[in-house]
Amino acid sequence: MATAAMLAPVVRGQATSVPGKEGLRVLNERPLNVETPAHLLDDRVTPAARMFVRNNGIPPDTRDIDPLDWTLELAGEACVRPTRLTLRELKERFEHRTLQLQLECGGNGRSEFHPPARGNQWTTGAVACPAWTGVRLRDVLDYCGMTDDAIYIGYESADTHLSGDPTKQPISRGAPVPKAVEDESMIAWAMNGEPLPPLHGFPLRLVIGGWPGSVSGKWLSRILVRDRVHDGPKMGGQSYRVPCDPVAPGATVADEDMCIIESMPVKSLITHPQSGVHRVRGEPFVVRGHAWAGDLRVAEVFTSVDYGASWQKTVLERPVNRLAWQHWSTSVTLPRPGYYEVWARAIDEQGRSQPVVMPAWNPRGYLNNACHRVALAVT
Repeated sequence: MATAAMLAPVVRGQATSVPGKEGLRVLNERPLNVETPAHLLDDRVTPAARMFVRNNGIPPDTRDIDPLDWTLELAGEACVRPTRLTLRELKERFEHRTLQLQLECGGNGRSEFHPPARGNQWTTGAVACPAWTGVRLRDVLDYCGMTDDAIYIGYESADTHLSGDPTKQPISRGAPVPKAVEDESMIAWAMNGEPLPPLHGFPLRLVIGGWPGSVSGKWLSRILVRDRVHDGPKMGGQSYRVPCDPVAPGATVADEDMCIIESMPVKSLITHPQSGVHRVRGEPFVVRGHAWAGDLRVAEVFTSVDYGASWQKTVLERPVNRLAWQHWSTSVTLPRPGYYEVWARAIDEQGRSQPVVMPAWNPRGYLNNACHRVALAVT
């Protein structure tokens, strides 16, 4: 029979007291960063209470504002008609749409890299897939117009730099124009049918599904249409970048040898059962979770209960729309008592698989898509 000590290696973290985020784990308080234990991500549509929090600065105080008066500025070298639009005008002038879009922090899984990488030590819980309501970013960009040399968009937000300096942006990232004008790239004001929660960008944010969550700026105040790769804070240096070519673990990599992260890699998560629970031998039980693959669809998901010696294909559902995660499930029966691990491995539509060991090391610990596993004690 498995003991608590045997289960400990894959049962990590502690609860937090952030209001509205009960059961989640605080990784950092200033800025606030909070992750969700895998078993609390079992919902098909992620509730606000179970969505991770990734902040770079101090959120603005929006308690007493009229959200309809919130103003979004459109500007930049490649913007034909610089303009300002209130949230009221966004709602009145553009077609509304609701899509379920998956967001994942680029550093999700950082805690597993060795040598350790600097930054918040996320385990598996910096991912979510709520339903977002807003307007197409493309429609707003068409409204202000883009010159022929427009190649990138960048955002600026109303959060405050940790230093308190009002002239500094905590983060200002962006995406190439082809990604910005996809049907799924949105300016959103609602999540799961309700106004955006304050921690998730109220009253307005970008949602750019399938790419690092840092591209989906919260408390959105300005969109810049650029004639160059956007150069805001955390676009350069080594932020949200990985080595352009593979490097040895622990290597020092020059900034000019780092490439910007774009589409996230294929990945899966086991959301049921919770790691550390007990099961009875010979009795079947359900294993389920979600899978996603950046800009691509997931083609197959497999599970293993013998450390990858053999794999069983799961039932994989289609996404509700492009860039939503996909649900998978299977039935497992363990005939003998003892300690087991259930592993999950997804493969995208181009045949790329999650690795069963750690992927390529990088200085900031991005893009860990190694197989997720949960521990079970069978009696």
